[in-house]
Amino acid sequence: METYLLEWANLLLRWVHVITAIAWIGSSFYFVFLDSNLITPEDEDLKAKGVGGEMWAVHGGGFYNPQKYLGQPGRIHGKLHWFYWESYSTWLSGFALFCVLYLWNANTFLIDKTVLNWAPVSAGATAVALLAMFWLVYDLTCRWVGFRQRGELWIGAVMLLTLALACWGTNQLFAGRAAFLLVGAMMATAMSANVLVWIIPGQRKVVAAMTSGQPVDAQALAIHGQRGKQRSVHNTYFTLPVVFAMLSNHYGFLTSHPKRWLLLLVLMVAGALIRQFFVQRHAWHLQRAANPWPFAAVGVALILGVVVALQPTPVSLGSQAPVSFTQVQTIVAERCVSCHGPQVQMKNLRLDSADALLANAQKVYQQVVVLQQMPMNNATGITPQERQALARWFEAGALP
Repeated sequence: METYLLEWANLLLRWVHVITAIAWIGSSFYFVFLDSNLITPEDEDLKAKGVGGEMWAVHGGGFYNPQKYLGQPGRIHGKLHWFYWESYSTWLSGFALFCVLYLWNANTFLIDKTVLNWAPVSAGATAVALLAMFWLVYDLTCRWVGFRQRGELWIGAVMLLTLALACWGTNQLFAGRAAFLLVGAMMATAMSANVLVWIIPGQRKVVAAMTSGQPVDAQALAIHGQRGKQRSVHNTYFTLPVVFAMLSNHYGFLTSHPKRWLLLLVLMVAGALIRQFFVQRHAWHLQRAANPWPFAAVGVALILGVVVALQPTPVSLGSQAPVSFTQVQTIVAERCVSCHGPQVQMKNLRLDSADALLANAQKVYQQVVVLQQMPMNNATGITPQERQALARWFEAGALP
């Protein structure tokens, strides 16, 4: 019953997490797009009100005219909409999912004894601590050099080094899938902390000053807008690397590779470069910047380089004779039945009988051969030759 309930918790939390992440990323992408497409208004009334940029758009059968004020508007009309629950809900649902899947089942998902054999409590505490450590390094770097000359270059250099250490270090401590997810969770934690610690508190101070009825010190309040803008831009560059890390842990050919930490780093950097292309493309469209195509070109080149580098090499199997069902049953009994047998049925799946194995042949092929996710962390030591034997059996028709 516990396994059954955990599966439902996993499903529902994952559903909520994806929905809230779509809302958060969507609003982030929209506002970055909006900032990059604002043009100086021609209407003198708008200029007099302090509007520094506007944009006309059409969507859903209607026209929209969003406007951005250079400073604080004289007053706020109507209800002020805040954008923060998208961020908080995404992080909270993601952390809850991490607890249910990785911390509760640390021996299965978080720990790979061939990498490091340590206690589940220690592994879990270390994983949670790493989330906070990444945020602290990032936040302190922004505080120290964020608004100095070439501050953004320094932040980029420090975070690239920190990301490289995170990719390498987590893969020395945890199972490959867990390591990939943890690196993404570190960056996602920094993103949500930016909203919680800096962006929203700064905006609240500005709104409180504007609605207090007292004279507003625009210069004193400007720092909140500058800091909020800086952290928001950083968040948009984190987005594609985070999404990649969260998705890639489902692909065993990445998470089980001997150089998986380097693959993760390269592909996350590629994501950031591609995001940079899209951010600058809007400004380029309005003739405010150089064509950003080199960022996209380098990002795509990195991805293609990884694709070429990981292309499989044929495994010598000796005889090419058909694989018998008896051979397949022997492989499955040695490598799979310990988690899918009479005592334990992970994912409610049993493979300890001929009928069950034949009925689930496609699942075995997908998970063991194509994705190479199973056995989990290759705990039972299945060999490439055995995977190929299962592939040949299935491709020949999965006959009994």
